[in-house]
Amino acid sequence: MGIFGQAVALTIATLLPIMNPFSTMPLFLSLTGGFSDKRRNREALAACLYAFALLISFLLLGAAIIDFFGISVPGIRVAGGLIISVFGSRMLFAKRARSTTYDMASEEEIAFTPIAMPGLAGPGSLSVVLTAATQIRSNHPEQYVLVYAGVILGMVATVLIAWLVLRAAASIGRLLGPSGIDAMTRIFGFLLIAIGVQFLLIGVSDFFRLAHV
Repeated sequence: MGIFGQAVALTIATLLPIMNPFSTMPLFLSLTGGFSDKRRNREALAACLYAFALLISFLLLGAAIIDFFGISVPGIRVAGGLIISVFGSRMLFAKRARSTTYDMASEEEIAFTPIAMPGLAGPGSLSVVLTAATQIRSNHPEQYVLVYAGVILGMVATVLIAWLVLRAAASIGRLLGPSGIDAMTRIFGFLLIAIGVQFLLIGVSDFFRLAHV
């Protein structure tokens, strides 16, 4: 396998477990319970396109963006933790819709936040891409263009897998029904709060660790 194939395979193997669209699927399902199939599919596609845009932006411009705004990876983790916690709270304490469809977010655009960011392209995914961006030129000075192309193709494959997973959420939603979605919403709302707090703790811990280096 050449360096291009290695870059593709390594990107998928590293990014897919961290992005983990299967863990985002319950959140997507909960937030789109009252949507039509057409809108649910549109939100899934938009979320994946947003996630890809974020990943490739951090790959190509991440270091420059972070340096320009003075943002650190711990800062990204804390921001992601806050966003996740807010949406988790809304899911946990959401009121049940009076109609037969679950309509918690029917008027909201949820593709970018929280599905794309921090669901798919969260602090972990962006950290991996940012780390790759800083290492490619130094480790492969003569073939960095080929490596970049392999990494981008690996991102495309990973996002495509995520899109297929989110598309399958509609079938699961029909199987569970409004009551099942409501129960899943509250369960995963609590779990999202726990995940958000964990992101916050890791971000604060990393900040103080880096501050004392």
